[in-house]
Parts: sequence; C-alpha cells; structure tokens
Amino acid sequence: MWENVARRLEGSLVILEPLKPHHEQDLFQVAQDPTIWRYIPFDAGGTYDPSETPDAFRSWLEAALAASEKGDEAAFATLDAESGEPIGSTRYLALRPAHRGLEIGWTWLAPPYWGTGANVEAKLLMLEHAFGHLGCVRVEFKTDARNERSRAALAALPARFEGTFRKHMIVRGNRYRDSAYYSIVDDEWPEVRANLRRRLAG
Repeated sequence: MWENVARRLEGSLVILEPLKPHHEQDLFQVAQDPTIWRYIPFDAGGTYDPSETPDAFRSWLEAALAASEKGDEAAFATLDAESGEPIGSTRYLALRPAHRGLEIGWTWLAPPYWGTGANVEAKLLMLEHAFGHLGCVRVEFKTDARNERSRAALAALPARFEGTFRKHMIVRGNRYRDSAYYSIVDDEWPEVRANLRRRLAG
C-alpha cells in the first residue's frame, strides 16, 4: 500500500502529480516571489534561496527528487486543474508506515493562487489519500512559529496545535527556528474532511 504514496491526485481546482525533472522550468518561473520562501528552511541550515537562480532552484528540486527516490518523502508538483500548469509543490514527509503516520509539508504556492481554494483542496486530496488509502492514524504538520499565515491555515483545517519545539532548526545558516507542531488523527478526520468540503463548496 505504501509503495503508492506518491500517485496522481485529482481535484477540481488542483492536481497533485509526482514531482519529476520535467517540472523544473515551469516551477522555477512561478517560484520567483521571495515571500514564498521566507519561512521555508531550504536545505537544513543552508543559506540559498531557491528563487534566486536556476541553479539554486535545481538544488531544491534535486533534493526533493532524491528524498522521494529514497522513500523518505513523496514530493508532488501542484498543477492548476484547468490549465495543467505547475503552480507550486507539496510533499509527504517523515513516512512511518510501521506506525501509520506521516507529515505534510514543504508546501508552497505561487502568490496569485493564495486564497483561491487551491491550498484547501490540495490538503483535502492529501489527507484523503493519507487516511483513506494509506490507512494513516496520524498526519502531522510543522511550521516556523513566526509564520502566522501558515499557522492560521492549519488551525482552519482544523489541525490541533501540539506545542512548539524551541530552537528546533538552524535556518539560513545561522538563525534558530522554533517550530510549531500540529496534527490530525483518524478520529478527527471525518470532521476535518467535512469542514474542508464545506469550505470548497462555499
């Protein structure tokens, strides 16, 4: 079952398809706004910004592909369902099939798609796959504790805030990041699913 973690997930607003090298050029074009990357830790202590140069973006892409190939993660390109054009990316992380859990993260969208429902539907697709097809009992999320937009989006799922890991990461080469942790467990999933469907219908 878990060998199909990264499979094409289709919605009415977005399509999530496994990230491939051919997505590179189009994704780089929509990744140019540096506000996308403000709170994303890049490469565990690295200082490069994927939006700065094609080589920097290729480093981001190659790291995502390598982690997916190794089976530690499952990276997706987020496509606009109408045009088929890439508009961002997201991943399953920290895959733990023995414990029926995983993390959703590394999520980014081009700013024109913020507030359009694209992120809501992407989360619905990923959570449906995690709980419905992979049999997860826990899905977790973490974000920079200062990232108010991300924290508000997680609370709106709703995911439960579990606490803050202080000095959890070193980012941009020299700054400590506190990470806020959230989760959804299988008992909560029906309520979360109904809420996401209501939001999309509205």
